[in-house]
Amino acid sequence: MSERAPVRTWLTDMDGVLVHEEEPIPGAAEFVETLQASGLEFLVLTNNSIYTPRDLRARLLGSGIDIPEDRIWTSALATAQFLADQRPHGTAYVVGEAGLTTALHDVGYVQTDRDPDYVVLGETRTYSFEAITRAIRLVEGGARFIATNPDPSGPSQQGKLPATGAVAALITAATGRAPYFVGKPNALMMRSALDRLEAHSATTVMIGDRMDTDVVSGLEAGLRTILVLTGSTPRAHVGNFPYQPTRIAESIADVVPLVAEGRI
Repeated sequence: MSERAPVRTWLTDMDGVLVHEEEPIPGAAEFVETLQASGLEFLVLTNNSIYTPRDLRARLLGSGIDIPEDRIWTSALATAQFLADQRPHGTAYVVGEAGLTTALHDVGYVQTDRDPDYVVLGETRTYSFEAITRAIRLVEGGARFIATNPDPSGPSQQGKLPATGAVAALITAATGRAPYFVGKPNALMMRSALDRLEAHSATTVMIGDRMDTDVVSGLEAGLRTILVLTGSTPRAHVGNFPYQPTRIAESIADVVPLVAEGRI
């Protein structure tokens, strides 16, 4: 087997890799600092569509991790880019928060509940029964159904919260129409990140804490992958999957030396 090309681009998940909620994971700040010092291209990816990149930058900065706004790529941004490519300057009925509504606004979408091209479902901490009912009726009326990501639940300090995938399942049960999910594990999320950086899959690594989202989407996009054990997938469960990461690391701290080496 020929030797792999040096790594020139790094993609990394956020929750479970760099932070737990508001708490930084040891080595996260050093990882980002090392990337910036090296001049290598990188993006932080998240399926969370609630916040804008500016919001997420502020939250990360509060955790001691300094990431420029333009280095954050969310499922909301990927969804907006997908819709802009599919149907430029279209219309959408949106169930979501500022991260999603701002992203759609920025690509020229009009948000309306009158015969929209799409119903776009994102994450929110205050799902409205009225808004979900309206989404159901619009999907039944012919609007195309898009969701930012399939995650059924998300973390909070009080425990699990229902997330986009759970509400999408409710709408699907009521309409018989399944959404197209843009975020991980759809490899489209990875491809859109690569396009944003004008990077190549053969020289890019994806770091994540979940085998069923981060690793599989990286694999399907042709990237090398690193699973860190500080999040969802424990080492004991890795062998249960029919695919494997390129490398397993205890935490992001163990990835820092690999940035300097440029190979995994």
